[in-house]
Amino acid sequence: MARAPKLSHLNRGGEARMVDVSAKPATEREAVAEGLVVMAAKTLDLVLAGNAKKGDVLGAARIAGTMAAKRTHELIPLCHPLPVSNIAVDIEPERKSPGLKVRARVKVTGRTGVEMEALTAVAVACLTIYDMVKAVERGMRIEGIRLLEKRGGRSGHYRAKE
Repeated sequence: MARAPKLSHLNRGGEARMVDVSAKPATEREAVAEGLVVMAAKTLDLVLAGNAKKGDVLGAARIAGTMAAKRTHELIPLCHPLPVSNIAVDIEPERKSPGLKVRARVKVTGRTGVEMEALTAVAVACLTIYDMVKAVERGMRIEGIRLLEKRGGRSGHYRAKE
């Protein structure tokens, strides 16, 4: 029978703790995450035309995602504060859904990965989109927030299956 993997955030007594990364080498690490805000085609057209009452929806969401990635350690218990070297939040229209696809890429040279920073950037950018156009459509959905890829560190390269 296969043994269950050990969770690094639990001590021997099963209590949550911050992982000690002091012995790990600092390496270049990168993570990419994505999410989707599903909305009516009419709402998407309003956002893309720049006619939302609250202003530039896409610009505000990119800034919010970037700020959130930098503050992940303040939002998620036991996350290490990281000196990120780059954060890119991109938002593209998705006509099929319809909606807006949010993707974040975060880089660091450090002792631990930036998956949580990328995921947090996507989540907050999606929430910002919702907040800025909720007066037009309250039934929007935030879906599919997930890690797409991570590079670097002891566990190596991970790429999500399509």
